[in-house]
Amino acid sequence: MENNYTVLARKYRSQNFENLIGQDVLVKTLTTAINTGRIAHAYIFTGIRGTGKTSTARILAKALNCLSSDTATSKPCGECENCRAIAAGQHIDVMEIDAASHTGVDNMREILDAALYRPTNARYKVYIIDEVHMLSTSAFNALLKTLEEPPAHVIFILATTEIRKVPVTILSRCQRFDLARVPVETLKKHFAWVAEQEKITLSDEANELLARAADGSVRDGLSLLDQAIAQTGGHVDEGAVLDMLKRTDRGTVVNFMKTVLSDDVSAALNKLDEIYVNGADLTMLLNDMMEWTHWATRMYPSLRLQDASSSPYTADQRETIKKINENISLNTLSRIWQVMVAAVPELQASTNQKQCFDMLIVRLIHIADMPSIPELLKQDSGAMPEKKTEPVKTVEPEQSKYIDIKNATELVNALQNARELLLYSYVSSNLEILEFGDNKIKYFDRQNDKNFSQKLTVWLRDNTGKNWTLETTTEDPHKETISEHNKSEIVADPMVADAMNLFEGAEIVGVSK
Repeated sequence: MENNYTVLARKYRSQNFENLIGQDVLVKTLTTAINTGRIAHAYIFTGIRGTGKTSTARILAKALNCLSSDTATSKPCGECENCRAIAAGQHIDVMEIDAASHTGVDNMREILDAALYRPTNARYKVYIIDEVHMLSTSAFNALLKTLEEPPAHVIFILATTEIRKVPVTILSRCQRFDLARVPVETLKKHFAWVAEQEKITLSDEANELLARAADGSVRDGLSLLDQAIAQTGGHVDEGAVLDMLKRTDRGTVVNFMKTVLSDDVSAALNKLDEIYVNGADLTMLLNDMMEWTHWATRMYPSLRLQDASSSPYTADQRETIKKINENISLNTLSRIWQVMVAAVPELQASTNQKQCFDMLIVRLIHIADMPSIPELLKQDSGAMPEKKTEPVKTVEPEQSKYIDIKNATELVNALQNARELLLYSYVSSNLEILEFGDNKIKYFDRQNDKNFSQKLTVWLRDNTGKNWTLETTTEDPHKETISEHNKSEIVADPMVADAMNLFEGAEIVGVSK
């Protein structure tokens, strides 16, 4: 058992605050708190997997209990009995609890009962509860009181990847720290250092691929590096990593997108067949295409973002993208992005990803080839005949939009068709029409809304092309509104009367025509 291999993610786990990479704010806050004696009774660490939540909890436990100092120290020695036992997860006073397998209230009660007793070999009894969001509601409730006022010798450290699932009552009793995704450049430096320690060869291109595939997680990146070393025997290059990740190199992706945007369906599908035969993972290829679209958008000249140097592409590849951008619009990039985002769940659910991807390429080409809305408007206006060899009497195009309104019924119908619901409702329910004709309306307004006449006048002018006169009277003529008139007609219908008699107490509350 002495020759058992230790994976890189465990072998190079951070053992002190100085080696905790990518979490500068967290390190500064905790070290300052320890040095000044402002140690909280409960902490909660949250962030994506592999950013150092459990490692930070262990380092903090060592800092509180290191025997190299008479008090808590921000620089645990790592050599004393307590430090070694905590690092190995074997210290009797530092309990690491997996909340996923200790979800019940009985498990929590056992922990809280044990917390009442003073530590055996350490200054503080530390409880590290990993994936705390997995606790049941009753277990959280049992924890509340002790978490707020624990014994002086007890420190709680909670860790979770799902902070939203942790009750606010728990969060309010803890100091919260959000562990950030580790930047690509920081990961590259760390992986290069690990490769040097392991005496293996790691090319810059392979290191770049591993750091980006890690997506901000140190553990994920080290696991990928471990796999690449096992695959290559210690000489990790770009080709080996691409083959391991089933990814297509970025140069191929750039050229593929150039083909897709060239409006040649046959060439694009042939290129896809070639990439697929070479073993590319289509899900990863779609991610690479989305990455290309994102960076092509950021590099679009009109945006002037000036950050192309931070993109994952070489100088030659960036020049190719700039040339592609000269022949496509920003609107086109936006459209193909939307199509690719919609294709992600389609590809995951498909039983034949290759067929799904073929159809995706066809969609992308046709979407990219579609003219923008301004171009469509120009085409429509250009399609109108500008000259006639013979004089023809036609209605002017700008007059075709106007409507003819002869009575009150046509007015309310026009308002309803135009989706002017507020005006439609007001005219139908509140106006008693006295006169209607010759672009003039005389009426009594039951609500006496002084702004109404102006709104209706503007709408009539815009939609009939004529100026209307609206005259109100202050004396109620006691006439029916249009809604009341329609209702009266319905009530007078013999069929409606028979239907009303079938239901005792029924009444007509509205009429829609």
